Amino acid sequence: METLFSSTLLFNANLAQNDYVGFTFFIGYMAMFAASVFFFFERGQVDGKWKTSLLISGLITMIAAVHYFYMRDVWLESGTSPTQFRYIDWVLTVPLMCVEFYLILKAFGAKIGLLWKMIGYSMLMLVAGYLGETAFRSNSVLWGIISTLGYVGILYEVWLGSARKLASNSNDPHLQKAFSALAWFVLVGWAIYPIGYMAIETDGWLRNVISVRNMDLIYNIGDAVNKIGFGLVIYGLAVNSTAASRK
Repeated sequence: METLFSSTLLFNANLAQNDYVGFTFFIGYMAMFAASVFFFFERGQVDGKWKTSLLISGLITMIAAVHYFYMRDVWLESGTSPTQFRYIDWVLTVPLMCVEFYLILKAFGAKIGLLWKMIGYSMLMLVAGYLGETAFRSNSVLWGIISTLGYVGILYEVWLGSARKLASNSNDPHLQKAFSALAWFVLVGWAIYPIGYMAIETDGWLRNVISVRNMDLIYNIGDAVNKIGFGLVIYGLAVNSTAASRK
């Protein structure tokens, strides 16, 4: 507790008034921590079949909050983008977000193969992206293409593949509405990540258009919106479904 308190004081003492990127690191940390508390407490208000989904929503934001706690210190100490911490966060939270698709569709016939397929696509996307930004920076375009294949795989499943078909064939309007919202998060919200990849400093196609500093700002806001928003959609589905079943 003393270390946590000291780190917080150090952060506040060194955060410049015009450091809007550092400000969003702090906001992202607190917002996702608060969201975790909310999701964990609300598990008791929904039917049993939704408790796991809300637990995972809380884990997603809690994992992100812990990483943002450390990432804000990296930013303050070095003024550089905490790439490694970001990928550690994403490699844990993005597969969990894919698990959410399986959980909400399980009652409508989703097979375990869908779960592993979604996780596989997400890991391909993230591992290839990390290698392209670190170990194989000189071949970042190639690794970016490989990473994009994983992203396209996820998009296909939620927009045209088996996940979309299961949602469309269900007779639950609450599920269909929630699934569509989650699909839009994947298409629009997650699009900031390949855009950020293309802004890396060596041979990124957007390196002269978007600065790394601005991408950290976009990442911070995007992470909070994507992770908390994703969880809120799940929460809304769980609450509406529970209310309908108790009438």
